[in-house]
This record gives sequence, C-alpha cells and structure tokens, in this order.
Amino acid sequence: MTDYKQVLQQEIQDLRDESSKADLPEEMREKVDKEIVSLERSVELGSYDEKYEKVSRYIHWVLSIPWVKETTDTTDLQKAKEIFDKHHYGMQEVKDRFLEYISVLNLRGKQSTGEGFKAPILLLVGLVGTGKTTFAYSLAEALGRELVRIPFGGMGSAKELRGNSRLLLGSEPGKVIKGISEAGVKNPVILLDEIDRGAEDANMDLMGVLVELLDPAQNHAFTDSYIDYPVDLSHCIFLATANNTTKIATAVMDRMEKITMPSYTDNEKIEIAKQYILPGLLKDAGLKPEQFILKEDVWKMITRPLGYDMGIRTLQRTLMGAVRKAVRIIVERDFEKVVITKENAKIFMPRY
Repeated sequence: MTDYKQVLQQEIQDLRDESSKADLPEEMREKVDKEIVSLERSVELGSYDEKYEKVSRYIHWVLSIPWVKETTDTTDLQKAKEIFDKHHYGMQEVKDRFLEYISVLNLRGKQSTGEGFKAPILLLVGLVGTGKTTFAYSLAEALGRELVRIPFGGMGSAKELRGNSRLLLGSEPGKVIKGISEAGVKNPVILLDEIDRGAEDANMDLMGVLVELLDPAQNHAFTDSYIDYPVDLSHCIFLATANNTTKIATAVMDRMEKITMPSYTDNEKIEIAKQYILPGLLKDAGLKPEQFILKEDVWKMITRPLGYDMGIRTLQRTLMGAVRKAVRIIVERDFEKVVITKENAKIFMPRY
C-alpha cells in the first residue's frame, strides 16, 4: 500500500509540474492548484482512488485547452482564390463572398485597432452535395487556420455541445471544448455542420447554445459545464451549414449572414466529375487514367440516373461503383483497360 501511495504522490507531483508550465488564466491556475492540494490531502488520508481519477482527468482536460496559443492568418487574396478554384468548380458568387470575407480580415489586421475580434458568421444553405462543408475546409486552408467540425446530425442534447458536470461519473467536456483542444489553438475555423438536423426534442436547447456561441457579446466567455470556467472563443471563425432554415431559431439566424448555395447544371456536374472526382477515384483504386475510359456520350447517362439531383453525391457514388467494377474486370480478366460506352454502360451503372 505504501508503494502505491508513493506512486500516486509522484503522479500528483507530475500534475503539479505540468500545470506549472502551462499558460493558464490566473484564476484557472488557482483552481487547479486547489484541486491538487485537495488531492494530496486525500492521498494522506487514504481515500484517493476515485478522487484521483476524477481530478487528474479534469486537470488533463484543462491543460489541453489552448488558452493562449493561436495561428496567424494568411490573408493573401490571390492564394485564397487559387485554393477556392482548386476545390470548387463554378460557384463564383459564393467564392466572391468568401474573398470579400478574407479581404475584411486582411484590412482589419492592417488597421490593428485593438478592438474585439468580430468576424462575420456565414450560414451556407443548400441541399446535400452542393459543396457547403467543402467551403469551410477551403476557408480554413486559405487562412492557414485549423478546422474544427461539429456535426449536428442527430445530436440529441445540448450537453453534447456544452458537456456534463464533472460531478457525474464519466463526464467529459462538450464537442466545442474537445474540438479546440484537438486543434491546439484558440482561433480555429469552427464548422457547425447541418445545424438544422439536431434531434427534434433537443432543438430548442441546441439553438440556445448556438446563440451563446455565435454572439460576440457572449462567446468571449463560453462556459462548458465540465470545465466550469469561461473559455474565450471570440477569436474563432464560425461557419454554419444547413439544408434549409425552417428549424433554425430566429435568434440564431439574426447572428448569421445567409448564403444560398446554387444548384449545379448537368454540364457543371460533368466538369466537376472530370476535373475533381474521377481523378481522385482512379488514384485511390490504383488505376492510371488511360486504364479507365468513359466515352463522352456516356456522361449524360450517368449524371442524373434518378432524375433531377441538385448536388453531386449521386454522380460521385455512380462513378465510384463504375471504377470498382472496372478494377475487378481488369484484375479477373487481365485486361489492360476498360472502355465504357453507351452499349455496355448498364454493366457499370448501379441498379435502383
């Protein structure tokens, strides 16, 4: 028992050393120090097992939060334009809005007024497959920021965002604190993905937390129930996506600027497939471009096999299946290449 006690004492000392090196707010440091002192007393009294687990876990989470560290924005418009063009075909109006967004950040940085950081909050609205989420990744890449994605699809409780009280067994911080801890910086791009798809019975509570996240008057002191200390999220850039806005509270909509994602024409889908989707699929499958030939008159057949489709997900899945079938034919029959024509296209098309 004495050896076990010594091990715990050493682990507590390690916690103290780790926290002393961390860049923490002064009040948070005092809170951590009190937790460590309380833990030491528990060890001396012999009632330390459960408390050590709870306290050490809490301190490790506190130390993982990037209280100070942040990245410096890259606001080179030409570079940003190249990144958006690399990842997105067409969508010029949406790209222009993002370039205007970066221009504002550029000018604010040069002015260095010292005022609080208040980046506009954009809400991308459009059906599945129109590139909403990809724009968030492009913005993060253009600015040189880390990206945190928080999916709302099926989210059943606001506690998933805000965390649970650490008094409850097995508690952890919510997705917001977990996200910035994983990113390692206090100013990532935070993508609130599909905010209209939370569980129906939790929607009101989720909208309440969203108001707190998106309101500059509140997000400088966001309090996670587990950490129980305000964390400054005002340096983050928030970006949200939704399929539609019917379930989004007015108070949330008032804090965002809505951008409607246009649908793709058939010709745009074909160009996207040729330039972006198919090359990646062939590379992942280990095929050379000359081993998979899709005749021009086949593209129209596979672009909308189920009728009108606003996005490109169906086309992407169709191509993915065609590439897999081609790989099997090449391997099984020792073919040098596969050529898909109008006559044999049904072999490579999914059966609906």
